Amino acid sequence: MERRYSLRCYLAGAVAARAGDEMSGPALMLAGFTLAGSTTEASSLLAGITISAAVGGPVLGAILDRAGRPGRLLAVALVLYAAGLGTILVGLGRLPFAVTILIAVVTGLLGPALSGGWTAQLPRVVTGDGLPRANTLDSMTFSAASLAGPALAGGMAEVLGAPTAVVVSAGLIGLALPAAWMLPARPGRGRRLRTTSVTSDLAAGIRVIIRKPPLARATLTSVVSCAAQGMLTACIALLGERVLGGAGRGAMLLSCAATSALMANAVLARFPRLVAPDTVIWVSALVQAAALALAAPGQPALLIVAVVMVGIGEGPQLAALFAVRHREAPEHLRGQIFTTGASLKITGFALGASAAGPVATWSLPSALALAASVAVLAALAFFVIPSAARPGLLTERSAPAASGRVTDRAAAEAASRACPADQGRTGPSSAGCP
Repeated sequence: MERRYSLRCYLAGAVAARAGDEMSGPALMLAGFTLAGSTTEASSLLAGITISAAVGGPVLGAILDRAGRPGRLLAVALVLYAAGLGTILVGLGRLPFAVTILIAVVTGLLGPALSGGWTAQLPRVVTGDGLPRANTLDSMTFSAASLAGPALAGGMAEVLGAPTAVVVSAGLIGLALPAAWMLPARPGRGRRLRTTSVTSDLAAGIRVIIRKPPLARATLTSVVSCAAQGMLTACIALLGERVLGGAGRGAMLLSCAATSALMANAVLARFPRLVAPDTVIWVSALVQAAALALAAPGQPALLIVAVVMVGIGEGPQLAALFAVRHREAPEHLRGQIFTTGASLKITGFALGASAAGPVATWSLPSALALAASVAVLAALAFFVIPSAARPGLLTERSAPAASGRVTDRAAAEAASRACPADQGRTGPSSAGCP
């Protein structure tokens, strides 16, 4: 199966699932407004399907890590997510709104399957020297989805109606089912995975994130950066209205950011080992901070440049975050670490958006300045967690070592699980194999 499963199949499935996910949020808001007739109810639907991901991500990841065929479990999650979107649509205007919100919350529990749960399977598709490039291409699917999803939702709602947009978003997620179902099986699951409880695996995954400085730094910086991105998103409609002459033009700004993120990652894919991913994470946060500060004056030309810069920061930061997780996560906890990280980022984004809304109503420049400050805080947070040696630019001598790090680490962890008595002398740290 591994020989027949290609990276192209993986990327095609990822693009379809993530485009459907990015489309579902705006489509649900438009459908909620059309069928329920209330802006509050429309935004509540989006909040319900988003915020529950913080709970669902870690549990879903732990279950994926215990599955011999995680791709099939992932496919089931996609089916249930698409079915949940359809049920929400049917319930609007027919069921009590509280029941519809409850359905949205339950559906949102499976949201991380479309992001972290999918990416966690990449090392079984591409191994060795090909992983850094494949990782960058995988992160590009997020940028492509964030560019196409909202545009498809708006276009479909305009031409065929908002309910049709929800149906199309569910259909896109369904298109990813074959690619998910055929994902390679997990080699040598090991007895430990079958005898430990889900609760103990959850605790083990959290310990790994906390105890491994590279993972902890990358997670903290990315979550705080997402809070700043959420603040910018909360300001988009006002920026479109006050700077570009129409609230609807704010969506163009998000498209500009997604396009520049896609282009930045395309360049990064050609030179995947030029800069260590750890360095990219905090430098990208500073790039986003500068961009948000540049947007604060509210000048049209500066605003467009600023949004392009935001994408240049966001795209490589996501690719670098994936690289750090692939490098540091133990094989038996990789799915949980990816989905937990995705849940934390979604939560950070939601908190940032909710905090910036009232500030933007009072003063739009102040909200953007606050977002820039949060992005600076994200860069500083990287250095709060101490490390013996901070990675920087990779030289020609160090590049080969970096390219083989994932394989070497996986081999070391496999050896440590096979001989637990030697863990203290020759195996990885206790955080890697709790």
